[in-house]
Amino acid sequence: MMLSDYIPGNSLIHRLPPGLKILALALLGTLLFVFPRLESTLTALLLVMLFYPLARISPRIMLLQLKPLLWVLALLFAVQWWMVSWQSGVLVIARLAALLLMAALVTLTTRTTEMIDALERGLFWLRYLRINPAKVSLALSLAMRFIPVLAAIVAEVREAQKARGLDRSVIAIAIPVIVRTLKMADDIAAALEARAYDPRLRPERSDAEKVRGS
Repeated sequence: MMLSDYIPGNSLIHRLPPGLKILALALLGTLLFVFPRLESTLTALLLVMLFYPLARISPRIMLLQLKPLLWVLALLFAVQWWMVSWQSGVLVIARLAALLLMAALVTLTTRTTEMIDALERGLFWLRYLRINPAKVSLALSLAMRFIPVLAAIVAEVREAQKARGLDRSVIAIAIPVIVRTLKMADDIAAALEARAYDPRLRPERSDAEKVRGS
């Protein structure tokens, strides 16, 4: 199963309005950076982890959300420990883990169409700036969906460079990741353009989707 694919369900988390879940993610990210305290960050991480069983999502799937970034978290912890302190290292990785798990939980329990609709309604004020809220909401929802994909790309590149003895070189990992990410973005843009996709003209859900969502 691809990381952060929508998992159909009827849990309390699934039934929450998509806008409320997105708002909770934004609020969590804001609070974690406004109040950079180790105790509050670890508490937030624990609460996010408790949301997974509440959403009836197995611990294995929860851990899969972090697996592609384990080496990044380990590297950040080592750098912070060396430059500041081990407490700072724990703070940084706990903050990132909480944000990643919360973003993954939103995508695991929210259909893409519902997420785009919620973002579009929340960004209605962009019309006064002559910006199309539908396009912005599509871009934001795609960004959230592709966070795990980018993490997987980083893991794949690192494994390939490890075979060449270059897994400790930041440049040897960063350049292929950037190239693959830009190519993926071009491919997606070309696919949307070839289909004349307009986010304002999304098709209705299929009967199968309606049955699963009921």
